[in-house]
Amino acid sequence: MIAGGLLAEIRQTKPFPSSEEELWVSLLKTADLLKRISSELLEQFQLTEQQYNVLRILRGAGDNGLPTLAIAERLIEQTPGITRLIDRLESKDFVRRERPVSDRRQVYCFITKGGLVLLKQLNPLVQLRAKASFAKLSRGEVSQMLKVLAKIRDAG
Repeated sequence: MIAGGLLAEIRQTKPFPSSEEELWVSLLKTADLLKRISSELLEQFQLTEQQYNVLRILRGAGDNGLPTLAIAERLIEQTPGITRLIDRLESKDFVRRERPVSDRRQVYCFITKGGLVLLKQLNPLVQLRAKASFAKLSRGEVSQMLKVLAKIRDAG
């Protein structure tokens, strides 16, 4: 491990029972760091990570929009409160909702021009934070980490 390593970071004196447990805690600790960096940036725009995620999902959906439940399924961090999440984005005029005439039970969500403008402002800032967060890794290491993390998610 690197200077001091995880045990020193979390002030733990006993070694982990297994490398897998140490990896588990290390991933959680790293995810928390990345989440704090992301939250700090998004707070400047009065957005939460989940709201940002919804806007990116809807931008990707384009003019077709998506049903509310389809958005919920695509979220990086699952939430039971997708309706409230959409409500908040709609109140900021970043999202609009429509009920199709063919199926009034469905609610489709669309990103607005305001939401697209906001994402355009955020894109370079997010890219800079991502680059800075992984600046000590080579391209090969980034590629390898992506493969390893995909394997972990596939096992889940």
